[in-house]
Amino acid sequence: MASFKRFSLVLMSSTALLALSGCDGADGVASPGAGTVVINPPAPAPSPTPTPTPSPITAAQFAAVTTVNSISITADEQLALVNAGTNNNVNGTKAMLNGVYPTTAASLATAVDPSTINSFFSSTNYVGALNGPTDTAFQGWTCNSTTAEFGGSGAACTSVPAIGTGGSTAACPTGTIDDGLVQTFRACRLPALITGTLNLPKIAGVFYRLRGQTEVGNDVGTTGADSGAVLNISAGVVIAADSTEATNDLLLVNRGAKINAVGTVSAPIIFTSQQNLAANGVSDATQGQWGGIILLGRAPTAVCATGTGPNNAAGSSATCQLAIEGVTGRFYGGPTAADSSGTMQYVQIRYSGIAISDGNELQGLTLGGTGSGTVIDHVQSHNSADDGIEIFGGTTNLKYIAITGADDDGFDIDNGYRGYIQFMIAAQRVLGATADSFSTEIDSNNAEDLLPRTFGRYANFTFIQRALAPAAIRLRGGADMTFVNGIVTAPSNVACLNIIAGEQTAGGRTTIRPADAALQDVGPPVFNSVYFACQGR
Repeated sequence: MASFKRFSLVLMSSTALLALSGCDGADGVASPGAGTVVINPPAPAPSPTPTPTPSPITAAQFAAVTTVNSISITADEQLALVNAGTNNNVNGTKAMLNGVYPTTAASLATAVDPSTINSFFSSTNYVGALNGPTDTAFQGWTCNSTTAEFGGSGAACTSVPAIGTGGSTAACPTGTIDDGLVQTFRACRLPALITGTLNLPKIAGVFYRLRGQTEVGNDVGTTGADSGAVLNISAGVVIAADSTEATNDLLLVNRGAKINAVGTVSAPIIFTSQQNLAANGVSDATQGQWGGIILLGRAPTAVCATGTGPNNAAGSSATCQLAIEGVTGRFYGGPTAADSSGTMQYVQIRYSGIAISDGNELQGLTLGGTGSGTVIDHVQSHNSADDGIEIFGGTTNLKYIAITGADDDGFDIDNGYRGYIQFMIAAQRVLGATADSFSTEIDSNNAEDLLPRTFGRYANFTFIQRALAPAAIRLRGGADMTFVNGIVTAPSNVACLNIIAGEQTAGGRTTIRPADAALQDVGPPVFNSVYFACQGR
């Protein structure tokens, strides 16, 4: 058998050589020599270079230190606070995220059940706002941009909203003013003051226009009865600010009035600039083309205007009120923690935010003293020239909130706000935000023992910090905070955490001192099940 195999091999080799010699152009090929076949073995595949494992983060990399009134909280102390929690990972890497989505279906850290904190929270078993790479919770009702791509059926934020055709023959509904055609759309302007019930139905070819400071209801004060003014907005409606005149266009709902803006996943309500109604009228860089939305309520605030207040832990002062920033002479606050300013669901707010002066700005959405009866969920603020959402006092809880492309902070809470927020995304603008922009900023206006004390609970949050601020999270002012089930990323030279205390009272530094019931202080901040990827790691 062995001889037959050798004979067969010789015969096959001879046949192969004869075949080669008969090929066209074979004479032009250098021969290795008669009767010899040389087979060059393939080069070995290079061994894959393993991804280097980052060295453990240092305290100085993890936390930024800010001194106020000669008081500091060291980086070691801040890191120790986080390490005192459960299931936190301070050595994470941004490679575990694809945009705002986790790259794996497995949770990036062992989650806790936030419903054990308060019944407002939904029970979850994952960290971050999204449950893996296939979660659709933020799809459809959001718009997509380079800042955050949610996928699904959502249009690009730069796209002209779906107003429809037929504007040339459409009629404006009762209570609005016919401003004629803009492009091919019928512009139906809202009156400057809405005193009764105004309904804005979805009409093909029609958008509703804001001109100047549009207000719902007259202010009823801290304890007045409802004014009866209600603005009802149907699913799919588009409201655009008037770009033909110079005044700051905004929508303000006064104390005692209500807005009911209830969209759907497939037909969100869109507040935007008039420039967004023309193809290529806006870009990913566009921001600050109109003022935004302000809701004012009669729930407590800790900071009182001169001659009003002071307030107490129960927020029961009937006189404490404060002027809201961004406008003149409009106030929020009161003793009604359960106050309702209406409902906003499945709403986009595009290209808003105006800085009137330093520290006096209009955000995408401003909540001033709104109560727990106010329903805010499935709301996106896109490309605000200031904060995405800022909350001054009050007790409103929020769910499913997307802040994309804000030029300043994503979520900013102040002045004794006490509430719960779950499923929150803050993805800062790719094109560069201001140098003092945080994914979230939490404080009490440097008056750190005013009551009610700022108190917040964040669950299932994803913070994509891109601005070169000191950190992704700034926590100061004696605020009481708990963070659970979160993901935080920060670029090179940016820490994840910046805890600040500006006062030393009751035997300790505010923000991190032990609990003190007499001061409505529950103690240092708590971090559980948070995945941190700091310093561009």
